[in-house]
Amino acid sequence: MFRPFPIYIGMRYVRAKRRNHFVSFISLTSMIGLALGVLVMIVVLSVMNGFDHEMRTRVLGMVPHATVESYQPIDDWHAVADRAMKNPHVTATAPFTQLQGMLIQEKAVQTVLLNAIDPVEERKVSIIGDFMREGNLNALKPGQFGVIIGTLAAEKLGVKIGDKVTYIAPEVAVTPAGMFPRMKRFTVVGIFSVGAGELDGSVGLIHVEDAARLQRWQPNQVQGVRLKLDDLFQAPQVAWEIVQTLSGNDYYARDWTRSHGNLYQAIGMEKTMIGLLLLLIVAVAAFNIISTLVMVVTDKTSDIAILRTLGATPWQIMWIFMVQGTVIGVIGTLLGCVLGIVAALNISGLIAWFEQATGHHFLNAQVYFISYLPSQLQIHDVILVCGASLLLSFLATLYPSWSAARTQPAEALRYE
Repeated sequence: MFRPFPIYIGMRYVRAKRRNHFVSFISLTSMIGLALGVLVMIVVLSVMNGFDHEMRTRVLGMVPHATVESYQPIDDWHAVADRAMKNPHVTATAPFTQLQGMLIQEKAVQTVLLNAIDPVEERKVSIIGDFMREGNLNALKPGQFGVIIGTLAAEKLGVKIGDKVTYIAPEVAVTPAGMFPRMKRFTVVGIFSVGAGELDGSVGLIHVEDAARLQRWQPNQVQGVRLKLDDLFQAPQVAWEIVQTLSGNDYYARDWTRSHGNLYQAIGMEKTMIGLLLLLIVAVAAFNIISTLVMVVTDKTSDIAILRTLGATPWQIMWIFMVQGTVIGVIGTLLGCVLGIVAALNISGLIAWFEQATGHHFLNAQVYFISYLPSQLQIHDVILVCGASLLLSFLATLYPSWSAARTQPAEALRYE
């Protein structure tokens, strides 16, 4: 069986029982350090990927990708939608009107952004229909003043299906008796749960014709047209191009980068920065390999000298210790990779079980935009982490190996 001389000796140094047990301990800690570093990097990057995915699918599935609005009520939203659909990046459109205010039930108060929708058209541009806990979008009937709210808002107001809530607009009505706030009674006809605290607590849905009545508009008038795009990152450009094709100066565009862009960019930046910081853990563990090999070289000085006198070249000596250090790095990296993949695939369920067992919630839905810990394992992250670990492990072997290759046999054996 062919076994190259440097690989044979290097593998023997890895698995042999050393006289210096401290060296063996340092070698073991180097493997464990690499494994822990790789494990933590894979898990954390998977969690950041999970936040990124939830941001794309849930939050950006609820909020408009882009909107075309007017300073005046739009009489014929179908014409605007038809013009928008001519853009190849637009996949669907729907009318909308937004109203800000408060919902009141007895002594409970909840700020709310009411999105007035057409239940039929809304399904084309939003995922809200997939997250209805009670009721459905069809329960919104024109003239009946029904409202659909999120679970957090329903809990705070203490309401359920069929209960009444009072909507107070941030405007006043002037009457002979004085100035009074504009109020309207709504009936709760549905409750949704997206899992995003920002949406479940402060967003409500009403029928677009009911909103027109509250605004004292004509029943067919709306604030704007919501657009769904095939590429989120094209939203600013696409919305601007559509506005340019519309006649008149009353139209303007908005997109998700203005309302949620900072949050999305923060997630991307945090993933990059956390990845770089965690890479330092792997680097520290890899540099422990330098200490291990330096001690091995010191311990094996006489062995090196004997190999040199038997005809081993400096390159062969160097390869012996490079093999030993690389094997330590490969074992630590593979161990961390396997454990990291297992942990990343199960971290969401494990945290959910721990929260249920202890009653402590790590992500408060009233603070964070989602109320659970997501995780999405991506193979290119695993390859990147393992590749960086192996590269650092290999680089860590160069100096000790070069130092071993410079050993002079006469000097090393002088006092033997």
